[in-house]
Amino acid sequence: MTKPVFKTGSKADSSDRKSSFAQYTEDYSAGQLVFEEGDLGMEMYIVHEGQVEILQDFEGEPKQLAVLEKGDFFGEMALLEDLPRTAGARAITDARLIRINGATFDQMLRSKPEIAVRIMRKLSRRLRQTDELLRAALGSAAADKTAMPELPKPDDVGDRAPETLVQDASGIVFHLSESSETLVGRKDPVTGIHPDVDLTIADGQRSTSRRHAKIYRRNDKYFVTEEIGTMNGTFVNGERIETGVPKEMKDGDEVQFGLVKLAFHVR
Repeated sequence: MTKPVFKTGSKADSSDRKSSFAQYTEDYSAGQLVFEEGDLGMEMYIVHEGQVEILQDFEGEPKQLAVLEKGDFFGEMALLEDLPRTAGARAITDARLIRINGATFDQMLRSKPEIAVRIMRKLSRRLRQTDELLRAALGSAAADKTAMPELPKPDDVGDRAPETLVQDASGIVFHLSESSETLVGRKDPVTGIHPDVDLTIADGQRSTSRRHAKIYRRNDKYFVTEEIGTMNGTFVNGERIETGVPKEMKDGDEVQFGLVKLAFHVR
């Protein structure tokens, strides 16, 4: 497939971009299968609108493994390995999906490193889960001591600390984790990641990355560090910080994750 060339500057150019984008999209009605378990897969999908569920056959009955929403992706394993699909996908609601073939996928990885980082995290979690299952199946006495615990669900994420991030426009208050590290981002059903501070409710434009940044507490000081693969930047008092380089935050500072502006308060 010929890679589209996008230009900017005029209404005609805008129409061209929409037309080029349309060739990658597919619409599905609620209940319609995207693909079945065992199908040969040459493409992956990104949810642009609606919801999609991932299903796997269990004793003759489909079992729901995950529910995906806008921005989530699926089907990448078949694309990477050229093997049959290990699970099926079905639209829960009317959905619009972006279909990505091998050539386009390669282009995306080069231009958007966050995609590669998310895929690696997803595969890493799968490996940990497989290791736990193997240990349990083999009856390893060390399983209970060494197995990685399940990632906490949103309601179980740590105890709340007095330190907060406040969105002045809406009045929403986010408490930092009581531990020394607080992950800031948006929940990701694909990788099973639930950040301590989930900005989904405050980020209607989905400008923050799934794992956007971490806030560290060191004695009586606080630092924010942007995660690898983050898009749209992290700012302290309007100054963009470098990925992986800690930036100290003080009481009353404005901290911005993507387009979400928050005020940091120690007490």
